[in-house]
Amino acid sequence: MSRFSEKTSEALTAYAFLLPPLVLMSVFTFGPIIFSLALAFYDWNLLTTDRSFIWLDNFFELAEDDVFHIALRNTFVYAVGVVPVQTFLALLLAMAVNQGIPGQAFFRAAFYIPAITSSVVTSVIFLWIYSKTGLLNYMLSWVGIDGPDWIGSPRTALGSIMALNVWSTSGYFMIAFLAGLQGIPRTLYEAADVDGAGAWSKFWNVTVPSLRPTFFFVVTLGLIGSFQVFDQIYVMSNGGPVNATTTVSYHIYNSAFKYFRFGYASAASIVLFVIILILTIIQRRIIQPEEA
Repeated sequence: MSRFSEKTSEALTAYAFLLPPLVLMSVFTFGPIIFSLALAFYDWNLLTTDRSFIWLDNFFELAEDDVFHIALRNTFVYAVGVVPVQTFLALLLAMAVNQGIPGQAFFRAAFYIPAITSSVVTSVIFLWIYSKTGLLNYMLSWVGIDGPDWIGSPRTALGSIMALNVWSTSGYFMIAFLAGLQGIPRTLYEAADVDGAGAWSKFWNVTVPSLRPTFFFVVTLGLIGSFQVFDQIYVMSNGGPVNATTTVSYHIYNSAFKYFRFGYASAASIVLFVIILILTIIQRRIIQPEEA
C-alpha cells in the first residue's frame, strides 16, 4: 500500500469515528443555535399560526421592556457580587488545604461536596433555611434579632440567592486553584526566600502571577455561570418578589415557556450571548493580556 493510500485510509477512519458525534452536535447543538438566531427575527408565537418576519422589532421591544431592564440590572448585580467573592473564597480554601494540614483529604472533599450536589436539592434546603421560621432566623433570635423572610423580601431575596451560589461554587473553583498552586515550581519560592521576601511579597509576586491562567479560567466560568443563573431562581423565588430576583435567563424562560414568545426569547438570548462575549474579551485583556 502506497503512503498516499495509507494516509487516505487513516483520514477516512478518523472521519468515520468523528461522524457520530458531529451528527449529534449538529442536531442538538449547532442546529438549535442557528434556528434560535433565525427565530430572533420572527414574531414566532406557539399560540398563533401567523409567524411573520419582523426584522429587528424583537430587539427594539427589548430596549423598551422594563422587565428586561430589571432582569439585566439584577444579572449584573448578581455577577458583580458573586464572581469576586467566590474567586477570593476559592483561592483562600485552596491555599488552606494546600498546607499539608491534618485531615487535608477530608476538608478537600467537604469543601467540594456542594459543587457536586444537585442545585435543586440545595435550593430547597436553603429555601427552608431562609424562610421566616427557618434555621437562619432561629439562630439570629439567639442574639435578639428578628430576621426577615429572606426570600420573600425584595431587599434581601437576590442577596440570599447570591450567598447560596457562592457557597455552592467556591469548592468547585477551589479545585482549579489547588491544581494551579501545586503546579508552581518550588524553586520560585526558594529564590524569593533567598531574596528575603516575606509571606505577602511571595504571595503577590510569585503566587498571583503564576496563577494568572487559573484566574482567567475561574473568572470566565464564574461570569458565564452568573449571567446564566436560572435553577436557583426558578426553585426559590420564581423571579419574585416584584421581579427582585428576575434575571435575564429567567426572563428568557418566561418569555419562551410561559408566554410562548419564542422569537422574543431568542432575541433576548442573543443579547445575553453578546454581553457574555464582550465581558469575556474584556476580562481576558485584564487578567491575561496578550504577550508582546
